[in-house]
Amino acid sequence: MSGVKPQGTMLGHPKGLFLLFTTELWERFSYYAMRAILVLYLVDKVQTEGGHGLGWTQGDAISLYGTFTGLVYLTPLIGGWLADAYLGQRKAIIIGGALMAAGQFTLALPHSWIPGSETMVFYIGLGTLIIGNGLFKPNISTMVGDLYEEGDHRRDGAFTIFYMGINVGAFLSGIIVGSVVAAYDGNFQMGFLCAGIGMVLSLIIQFVFAQKLLGDIGRYPAAKLEKEKNEAAGDVRKEPLTKIERDRIKVIMVMGLFTIIFWAGFEQAGGLMNLFTNDFTDRMIGGWEVPTTWFQSLNAMFIVIFAPVIASIWIRLGKNEPNSPVKFALGLVLLGIGFLFMIGAVLEMGGDADAKSSMWWLVGAYFFHTMGELCLSPIGLSMVTKLAPLRIASLMMGAWFLFVAIANKVGGVVGSFIGHGGEKEEQLANAMAIFAGIAITSAISGIILYFMADKLVDWMHGAEGHAETEEEALEQEIAVTADHEGIKQ
Repeated sequence: MSGVKPQGTMLGHPKGLFLLFTTELWERFSYYAMRAILVLYLVDKVQTEGGHGLGWTQGDAISLYGTFTGLVYLTPLIGGWLADAYLGQRKAIIIGGALMAAGQFTLALPHSWIPGSETMVFYIGLGTLIIGNGLFKPNISTMVGDLYEEGDHRRDGAFTIFYMGINVGAFLSGIIVGSVVAAYDGNFQMGFLCAGIGMVLSLIIQFVFAQKLLGDIGRYPAAKLEKEKNEAAGDVRKEPLTKIERDRIKVIMVMGLFTIIFWAGFEQAGGLMNLFTNDFTDRMIGGWEVPTTWFQSLNAMFIVIFAPVIASIWIRLGKNEPNSPVKFALGLVLLGIGFLFMIGAVLEMGGDADAKSSMWWLVGAYFFHTMGELCLSPIGLSMVTKLAPLRIASLMMGAWFLFVAIANKVGGVVGSFIGHGGEKEEQLANAMAIFAGIAITSAISGIILYFMADKLVDWMHGAEGHAETEEEALEQEIAVTADHEGIKQ
């Protein structure tokens, strides 16, 4: 290792942070742009002159969407291991980014170039994207932490800045890709091309500035360096789990089951709610129709606006601040309230599939879903890092990713109940049943978790600490949200 150090600071942080910020912004732009149009592309009917999609049924499209997002959460486990053991984070990011760009450009290939092989090419593009994401996603966030020495108070603020990059990219993606697709008369290939260009920009930024601004950070496999360090310090004996460690693992497992329920409902945003927006929502403002994908940007916008507000509320509550399980329970209830807005949208249509519901129902649904997500922010990765025994921390983190992967697949299965064809009236009735089912399940789950909260806190055995000052507490709350955003897809 040459020991080359990163150069310079900006706004009190290493310049490398803003390199990683910009890299992640364009990568998230690419991913969310593709995610916003994936289901719409699948269900779009190919006409002799017009359509640009694959003509799948809505049920099949949402089911595939669930499988895709589930795999997006599983492959980072392999990509993280490859980077730690063999590649190093920087090389993994470059390879992963190149594969993701290739996947986007494969999806962008015009159907006229590949007559009869559209579905096969689509699967190749999607598979390449999944593999590339696995290499890219787990390593960019890790490098943010590596910019700072252990105990550096600036680290929490760094993740806050990084998380803003994620949400700026997510916000821009729906707006830009929707506008591009609309400008080209519904040609989704142009949307995928736009996503591919975003990924190329992310790669170019890494190529040009990484060595200068990051030094040797991420160049060498971390596990290899750690192994050499441990061998020099002597062997570490394996010890059985203590009762406290077993109790804390129980908390992770119980909360994992509830996280499946939350994310299975939340991830309807890119599937069922996306289709409902497209088919059953009045998106007209005067003589202009709001593109469907623009609604996918609401979550990111609400997070940027309200994350500091929610964090401040918890701090101002002081000793009355709810514990983590209670916050999670509140998140589940808020998710259910969001789906009450979707029920309202269906009721407004009065059973008439040719009618349209107000777009404000969707805005309300996305708002409460985001509020639920922000109540969930002290859980997840932060909880695993606090509760998992150090010697099996990676295993428990893998288990948590597995819960999120299962949630995405379950969400796809649930959303697919809208049907595999049939009349619009039947699809509307099915959507109503799904919205109601998720709302009831979320609310009941939240109530159950609320009554379990005290027991779960007991099992944590004091792992929930509190900052000494209000400023430290606020910084920690925002940073925890940032950690969560760092793995959200």
